[in-house]
Amino acid sequence: MISNPILILMVLSVVLLFFLIQVLFIKYSHTNLVQKILKSYRMNPDLDKRELRKALIPVFLILIGFEFLALFVGLGIGQGVKIKKRLDTQTLKQNYTLTTGSGETSPIYLIDINSIYYFYVKKGEKQIKIAPVGSIGHLQVINKN
Repeated sequence: MISNPILILMVLSVVLLFFLIQVLFIKYSHTNLVQKILKSYRMNPDLDKRELRKALIPVFLILIGFEFLALFVGLGIGQGVKIKKRLDTQTLKQNYTLTTGSGETSPIYLIDINSIYYFYVKKGEKQIKIAPVGSIGHLQVINKN
């Protein structure tokens, strides 16, 4: 899933955004707006910059964690809905030829792979198949000419 360009851009932008916000909070810690925000998080707005940086790190780590959780769940649901729609309308394009351990060959649409299973759909079927890695002889990429 890390190959998804949206995910890569969002991870980088979230980390940079939270780092930038933290730097701005520390730089403008004397302003009324920043002091109101710090009070709303039950932080002492009268801390010096070093102590404020130490106090903000856990808050931003928690916010980054929630952001990544929402991002992964949202992308997972979105990609699942997209595949379901394509599966219902039979518009999935087979991208691999699967050869099982017994020698049977069939064109498939490969949904995903993890370290234990292959998730795929055979041509003309509407059910997702899950096969252990050991049961697959080999996969061959179908040329997209």
